[in-house]
Amino acid sequence: MTVAMAALSQPYIHTPLQGAKAHPDARAWATAQDFEAQFLSTMAQTMFEGVKTDKTFGGGPGEDTFRSMLVEQYGQQMAKSGGIGIADKIYGEILKLQETSK
Repeated sequence: MTVAMAALSQPYIHTPLQGAKAHPDARAWATAQDFEAQFLSTMAQTMFEGVKTDKTFGGGPGEDTFRSMLVEQYGQQMAKSGGIGIADKIYGEILKLQETSK
């Protein structure tokens, strides 16, 4: 087995750079991640609007429903994997707001 083949046979483990630290306020962090997931889903939905469906295996009335569900899951998985850093910023702002309201 070559080195390249051995590398391909190893499981891929993604370690996100953002959000890897422990967050003391779990509810605030979950809210921030939900916000980022919604943002990423909206961006992905815009990207998929221009994709044409294959008439052989795609199309039909159910595809729009399932595509929106798929895009929503894409956004959630991207946010859980570290996202683009929006959740970190939102989390910091939530904590600031909580401190000022006390």
